[in-house]
Amino acid sequence: MPAAKKAREPMAASNFNIEDLIQDAFQIVTKPTDFYRRMNHTGGYAEPIIFLVVMAVIAGLILTLFSLFGTTLLGSMAIGLWAVIMFPFFAMLGSFVGSAIIFVIWKLTGSDKSFQTAYRCVAYAGAIYPITVVIGLVPYFGSVIGIAWGMYLMIVASIEVHGFTASKAYAVFGIVGALGIMFNVSNEMAARKAQAQLEQMGVSMEDIQNIGPEKAESLRVVEEVQKKEK
Repeated sequence: MPAAKKAREPMAASNFNIEDLIQDAFQIVTKPTDFYRRMNHTGGYAEPIIFLVVMAVIAGLILTLFSLFGTTLLGSMAIGLWAVIMFPFFAMLGSFVGSAIIFVIWKLTGSDKSFQTAYRCVAYAGAIYPITVVIGLVPYFGSVIGIAWGMYLMIVASIEVHGFTASKAYAVFGIVGALGIMFNVSNEMAARKAQAQLEQMGVSMEDIQNIGPEKAESLRVVEEVQKKEK
């Protein structure tokens, strides 16, 4: 009987190639349990950062494509190379902030793994960015799906990397995910309400982007007058 084929270890920065990166991304999306089970817990930050940046660049290109056709909620803010440059920057910044928060959560709930391991778990979850930026175009539903999917990957990482039981992992990150969804939906509702109010005043999103100090002050005065009239 032939021996079972040994699973390929995740892409390493020292032998980077796009084929391995695509395979890793595909497995994270389709079989996250297998990926996190074989993921290296150490080995530096270069490998996960490269992976995250590539995924973010792809997501930025998708945002740019949608913005050029006028179908993205970000509108003209994403036109050109803005999204391709800024999305990876904020994704990398957010990965360190998010990893610090999740590292503390893992520590408080009994994990003995290092911050580097926590960062790897979070950075590789960036494989879903190209998909979630498209789903995110759907009001409310998109952000809920994105957060829920991200928390599911942290549940899998908790089980396969940090040794949590399934019930413990679902309890911890179920709560974190629920709080994240409520906060995100609340912010989106507030943003849409503010946009609707501005549109009633005859101010478009393009006007907001090109607004000057004098016009901003005028809008502020108008808002104050409207509040007093109410």
